[in-house]
Amino acid sequence: MYMENNIYLDKVVEFLVRDTRIDYGEQRIDFPFYSPLFLYIPESLRLPTKFPNYCRNTYGLTGEEIDYVSNEYRNIIINKIKNGE
Repeated sequence: MYMENNIYLDKVVEFLVRDTRIDYGEQRIDFPFYSPLFLYIPESLRLPTKFPNYCRNTYGLTGEEIDYVSNEYRNIIINKIKNGE
């Protein structure tokens, strides 16, 4: 399983979160892996379909690793939105 790369995967999540811009006034998100801004609904945040390819091409992740990063990233962004961070 991908747990032996957990430190690397957590760094990938950290980079993605750091490079994500949330505009609370407009309720939009600027993802680092997709340029148009997306309106967000915190409980049902869906990542753009380009997310897996971005992770594969930029960070060399496998499908299982992308699933881990996707879940961690999504949870952090949802919490940031809910907490107004």
